[in-house]
Amino acid sequence: MKFSDILFNQYGNLRSGWRFAVFLFGLFSFLIVCGIFIGAVIHLLPVNLTDNGSIGFVVQSLVMLTASIAVGWLCGKYLEHLPFRALGCWFVKGWAKDLVLGLVLGALTICLAALITVASGATTFQFNQTAGQAAIVETLIVSMLVFTLGAASEEALFRGYILQTFTRAHLVLFGVVLTSVLFGYTHTNNPSANYLSFINTILAGLWFGTAFLKTRTLWFAIGLHLAWNWVLGAVLGISVSGINAITPAPLLQPTYTGSIILTGGDYGIEGGIACTIALLFSTLLIWFLPILKPTAEMLILTSQDKPKTENLTFLSPS
Repeated sequence: MKFSDILFNQYGNLRSGWRFAVFLFGLFSFLIVCGIFIGAVIHLLPVNLTDNGSIGFVVQSLVMLTASIAVGWLCGKYLEHLPFRALGCWFVKGWAKDLVLGLVLGALTICLAALITVASGATTFQFNQTAGQAAIVETLIVSMLVFTLGAASEEALFRGYILQTFTRAHLVLFGVVLTSVLFGYTHTNNPSANYLSFINTILAGLWFGTAFLKTRTLWFAIGLHLAWNWVLGAVLGISVSGINAITPAPLLQPTYTGSIILTGGDYGIEGGIACTIALLFSTLLIWFLPILKPTAEMLILTSQDKPKTENLTFLSPS
């Protein structure tokens, strides 16, 4: 084996492991520069933005979304000679359908988890009697924006270039498992996180990874992610990965009377077995749903390494 074979594949492209390393280096460099700039701007402002959890979350999500898309696009362009639409976040054919299906299935999945706790007698829900109508409407609208940015940023990071470049290298299972574990690890410092919440977050990563593989765009996974978080926090009034600050006046209020093994306790339902059951069921459903399939172009753009050429012609796979 030649030394060049360690670095490059048969098409002359940098191998997937090195591409992953380049992406991480670019991502962290981008985040460091943005962090210094944003820190300087916040220092000059007359108000303290950290007093508002939603604003801080929005800024963080915007930075991560921009970094993930920008660095992913540059890596795809210069390391694999791919167009921007290969990232799966452009308005390609079928994007709206995938987004809507994701929203519907994401909402149904979290409702299934909640229904399991209700059927077992572990949780009851009632309409919020302590917050005014204006506060509830504000929470529903503002949290929708916050959770949209959060879902988009996390999907662009974990199901974006990282998963896609390993998929093109025929390392699909490795890519899905790696990104799911990384996704789970980023939530381990959340309030009241535990071993079951870590496992469930990894399962959620597998859920989102399956969603990407079935459509080869980020839209379906973003829809799942957004609907799950919004219905969980703003509608059902349950902590979202241990966080309540984004949804101060939800539509419903839960009362817990059963085991925290089922309900998740202070972390929310994502730390309970009800979540585990719902995620496993929904992942299998997505995998076998015949209406979920990628376009020929997106399948090719995310299925194999390409030779170095300035003018790629993407044909339907045989």
